[in-house]
Parts: sequence; structure tokens; C-alpha cells
Amino acid sequence: MERLPKGETVCLIDGDSLLYYEMGKETLEEAIAGLDQRLSHILEQCNTTNYVGFLTYGKCFRYDVYPEYKARRKNNNRSILFPSLKEYSIQKYGFKYMEELEADDLVSYFSYTRPEKTIICSPDKDVLKQCTGMHYNYGKAEFVHTSPDEAIKFLWIQTLMGDSTDNIKGLPGVGIKTAENWLKDRTKDFESFALRKYVEQYGMVQGINEFHKNFRLVYLLKTAADLLDLGIDVDEVEAMYTTGYTSVVQLDLDLWEDE
Repeated sequence: MERLPKGETVCLIDGDSLLYYEMGKETLEEAIAGLDQRLSHILEQCNTTNYVGFLTYGKCFRYDVYPEYKARRKNNNRSILFPSLKEYSIQKYGFKYMEELEADDLVSYFSYTRPEKTIICSPDKDVLKQCTGMHYNYGKAEFVHTSPDEAIKFLWIQTLMGDSTDNIKGLPGVGIKTAENWLKDRTKDFESFALRKYVEQYGMVQGINEFHKNFRLVYLLKTAADLLDLGIDVDEVEAMYTTGYTSVVQLDLDLWEDE
């Protein structure tokens, strides 16, 4: 099987957001044309012809942690075109998915697996700010670099304040300004600080439980250990990494030469 050379840049694409951008079109043909154009533009801007796209398919593990996860989002906000666009992206472009995981988790996991060879392509704030490395925000058509210090601090800001978009409540009355102010001069011991804040709010037992629940909800998977903790087969996830893209021709490729 043909292999891509070492050092070749690969785009890790959040496919969910691509579909959301296009599902408001009047016809499926228009939505498909828009999806094609967006993907082509992403690869052109990133100066590569190689990508792996990821989708969320079904409910993820976070619903087991908190059944009200994303409860504020209404399924009827999705266009009737959404399922067809999802199937098109799988059939035409080989976008990948795995039950129990969200597209964000897969982008995050593989960005940490090969950080020196990837550009993370997503407009989602969780991915942009919690994953280290080079990002292409295709919503704003701009490149952003997130440092390890910025990524770890954002994770703990989210743990403290929650995420209203996903119905993750966080600490009562704590918004982004308060969380940022608490952590602005802190360079270590983020976990113990956040846990202490939860215990102060809820008491020992409930505070520990709320802390662990919210951390699991906001944390994007990054390591093989994260997958194993969820009972997910690491080899099965790694096997997803087998689709390359060259010009407008879809090829089956191993993405990298053997180390």
C-alpha cells in the first residue's frame, strides 16, 4: 500500500461543524456543493492534500455521565438535510466515526498522537482552545496556535465555569471572567484548586462528585489511557487513521511511514 512521506502535513477535520454550516441550504445539491467547496478551501489554505475527517454518530459516553448533556439543543434545529450530508461525507470523503466518541474527541486524540504533523481544522472553541498545536479555524478563515499552557488553563476554566452551550453547569455564578481571574497567575496545581472550589460550594461528598462529573464532560480525550478508561479498543480507534486525500481523488493510504 502506498504511504505518505514522513513530515507530510495532515488536516484533522471536525466534520460536525462542516455539516452544520451547510445544512441550512435550500436543497441537498446546494449543501453538497457547499461542503465540497469548504473542504477544498480548507486543504488549499493548509497547503496540503491530506486529511482525516471525523463525525459524531449517535450518543457519546458523556450522556452516561450526565443524561442532561446538551439538553438545551433541540434536535428539530437540525435540517432534514443533515443525515444525508453526514452519509455523503462518509461515502465521498471517508469521514470517520466511532460510537461513544464525539468528533471533538477524535480530533483531539489524533492531534496529540501526531502533533508535529497535523493541523487541527475546526471552528469549535473547545477544540481551538483545549488542543495544543496549530489550528485552522475554518469559520473565520484564520490560523491560531494554542500553546500547552493555554490549553491546560482553558481546560480548568471550563471545569470551573461549565459550558452553557452543552448544558454543563459548572460552579453557580462562575463565568469566564471569574474563572480567568482565579487562574490568571496560576501555573500549577490547577486540579487541586478547582476541586477545592467545588468542595467549598457543595461540601465534601457532593463537591467531589460534581467536580469529577464536570471534568469528564469538558475534557477532550487525548491519550490511549483515556480510551482504555472508557473501555474503548485503542487499536480500533487507531485503525481509523487510514484515509488519505489527494486532489479530488480519494485514496486508501497508510498516513505515515513506519518509524
